[in-house]
Amino acid sequence: MKRDNGRDLLVVIDMQNDFIGGKLAAPEAEAIMPHALDIIRGFAGDKIFTMDTHDERYPETNEGQHLPIEHCVRGTWGWELDSRIALQSEDSLILEKPTFGSLELGAILSDLDKEAPVRSVTMIGLVTDICVLSNAVIAKAALPYSEILVDAAATAGTTPENKETALDALEAIHVIVKNRHDARSGLLSD
Repeated sequence: MKRDNGRDLLVVIDMQNDFIGGKLAAPEAEAIMPHALDIIRGFAGDKIFTMDTHDERYPETNEGQHLPIEHCVRGTWGWELDSRIALQSEDSLILEKPTFGSLELGAILSDLDKEAPVRSVTMIGLVTDICVLSNAVIAKAALPYSEILVDAAATAGTTPENKETALDALEAIHVIVKNRHDARSGLLSD
């Protein structure tokens, strides 16, 4: 059942310094910034911002064992939202998440849907093949009657190939991928 009316939400995933110009900078992160900012500024619905958030125990976590690069440590420059993004986050919900996907985000989306139906959730941000993918899956589970969209032109992956693989996976679970420029075919799809 597609919802023709209801509220639209924007989820901005981990647009933090460590992912844009810091320790884990995604290759195209800076290049997507103008489009991401246009989306955020022009979005009429509610906005939620997530922040990858770690502490001194990061090396002991499962993620820290697999990705031994300390990043997004609460209180550091790398943890902060990029200053251009931070200016757009005023009066918005900001969620700190200790891992790729946020179960709290799923619960919040479900609660918002109970208050007033959610027609769609658009996701943008970093990194396509890790946190964007993880949170889109959670959003699909939390909102089975809502459209979940990812604007590919406002995401960047760990590599262009990994981004394309993630976008394929998202499309396979019926996430709508907008503004996709498939590097393999050279085509832009909407």
